[in-house]
Amino acid sequence: MRIFHAFLPLAFLALGAFAPAPDVDQATLRSVADRFDRAQLTQDRAALERLIADDLILIGSNGTRQNKRQFIEGFVAPGLHFEMATPTDRYFIPLGPDAGIAGGDIVLHGTSDGTPFTTRLRFSDTFRRINGEWLAVHVEATRVPEPRPAQ
Repeated sequence: MRIFHAFLPLAFLALGAFAPAPDVDQATLRSVADRFDRAQLTQDRAALERLIADDLILIGSNGTRQNKRQFIEGFVAPGLHFEMATPTDRYFIPLGPDAGIAGGDIVLHGTSDGTPFTTRLRFSDTFRRINGEWLAVHVEATRVPEPRPAQ
């Protein structure tokens, strides 16, 4: 019986090693999403390279599927400039200790080859912690049409 009592604490320690890690908190997801959004709007190629997983999938607002290179080239294209914008109606969904979704709405203002544009998007970004770094692994953006005037 003494042997059983001697090993009982070890058994509890071993079981504790298999306890699930707590979900990532919303503040961490907000911070990760803010860095990612800022890198896009400031067209910071180096930051985008660091913040995006090599196997990223983007579903663009026009329905096309793009990879990391295409995503980055789309944001840093010559002649494209953005005004700073702040996402609204944000949400943060933890998906365990190493993943989460951040999304919301954003109205982008800027110029493309000198032509002004305004685009409203609803977006959802999925992040995973890979080798200790939070990376975007999936991005989806949906263009929100302007409301039609009442007739």
